[in-house]
Amino acid sequence: MDKSPDAFRTISEAAQELDLPQHVLRFWETRFSTIKPLKRGGGRRYYRPEDVLLLKGIRHLLYDQGFTIKGVQKILKDQGARHVVAIGNGGAVAELPSPDDEIEAGIEPVVEAVDEAPSPPPKLSLSDTDRERLHAVLRDLLECKRLLERARE
Repeated sequence: MDKSPDAFRTISEAAQELDLPQHVLRFWETRFSTIKPLKRGGGRRYYRPEDVLLLKGIRHLLYDQGFTIKGVQKILKDQGARHVVAIGNGGAVAELPSPDDEIEAGIEPVVEAVDEAPSPPPKLSLSDTDRERLHAVLRDLLECKRLLERARE
């Protein structure tokens, strides 16, 4: 029996609806202060429908648009939770700053292709050795992502 769209969701139901592991939702609670599920006896979490929409918006920005956690935090701070909820509800993403704007703000977005010309250096300066190490780690992570996507298919 399906729940009403207005019904609260447990963490397992929310995670299933968002196609995310439960630990990701718990982690996001530590990074995004706007995520505040109700907690009942024993610490059980119950997500309101608007909480789930906010999570959908955050998921879209992180996974589909390539924003970093800091980038999404900045969007939440600058444009508010309603804007991200609108994205989770199928709203337009055109008004959002692009991940390139994150670079200008000193926030590095997730990069899909490492072989392209290097992006402008962030405000935080890194040594060439550290930058090479980070690029190597990023390549490894992207390969892991590709393997996981293939395994999922």
